[in-house]
Amino acid sequence: MSKRLRTALNVTLPSDGSVPEWLELIPAGPIVQGADGRAWTFGPDELETVLSEFAKHLGEVVFDWEHASEHRAPKGEEAPAAGWVKEIEGRNGALWGRVEWTERAARQISAREYRYASPVFLYTADAARRIQRLTSIGLTNQPNFALKALNQEDPAAAGGDPDTTLNPDQGDVPTMDKELLKRLGLPEDATAQQVTEAVDGLKGQLETAQNRANQQPSLDKFVPRADYDGALQRASNAEQELSTLKQAKQDEAVETAINQALEDRKITPATVEYHKAQCRSEGGLERFKAFVEQAPQVAGDSGLDGKTPKGEQKALNAEIKAVADQFGNSEDDLKKYGGYGDGA
Repeated sequence: MSKRLRTALNVTLPSDGSVPEWLELIPAGPIVQGADGRAWTFGPDELETVLSEFAKHLGEVVFDWEHASEHRAPKGEEAPAAGWVKEIEGRNGALWGRVEWTERAARQISAREYRYASPVFLYTADAARRIQRLTSIGLTNQPNFALKALNQEDPAAAGGDPDTTLNPDQGDVPTMDKELLKRLGLPEDATAQQVTEAVDGLKGQLETAQNRANQQPSLDKFVPRADYDGALQRASNAEQELSTLKQAKQDEAVETAINQALEDRKITPATVEYHKAQCRSEGGLERFKAFVEQAPQVAGDSGLDGKTPKGEQKALNAEIKAVADQFGNSEDDLKKYGGYGDGA
């Protein structure tokens, strides 16, 4: 059953001051309209539904004053009965009820202190607004007011929403529970249609998520964890080996450049470690090579290549001369044939 809302329309009591036993509660349809201009569907099907619902709910409906059972009773305030509708029946499409009045209510009706009866009923929240169940009837003298629709009914029994009421300033536009609207991300003045759309959206998202969760994942997009970890480790090892190889080649290039610079006398041995450190920095080797190419020699040729110092030559000649004397060789023979002396 679709959600049902509650409202009221007005029925005139006998004008002669008599106290009726049977009273028309809802006029014949198929469309009934209240004094405030609102209209509802009340055809044969709706009449049968109201009769069936009456039988399900203890077979009686309260008659009160000014809808006190709807306004005051839920707040714990007194809401005495003016009478009880003990029977209902359909007459030519209209709903009639047999009322057992209290003494006070009968006296007030007879004295014409109250002139109208205002039934409160549940109706569907769709466009047809079909009347579903009679919930109470109130004695009233305000037949033309736009009565705030009431909803203190147990939702399990009424089929309605306990957090849905009607805003008297907006006709039949429902105003929802503020906490519910906040959770749905809607403004406080959101309509029932907006709430319905928000809930449908959430249901759609849930269905999509469930479908994704139930889908079998494609195996070509996944690998076992052990294989993944092994591949990751191999990649890490290869990266480390490549880094080590690059470093070794870099060190070799630095050593080659430093040694060449020493050989070309562009740097001194005292500055070797400094230049090595500079070459290992980002772009350092290229800068060192450019420096060496433009730098002058920092040390000239000593002219001693292949020669022995004179002091060492004299000592050596003395030793050789002693040996030569033993073999009968003269000093001139040594200078001439042996390559020894001051300027061989």
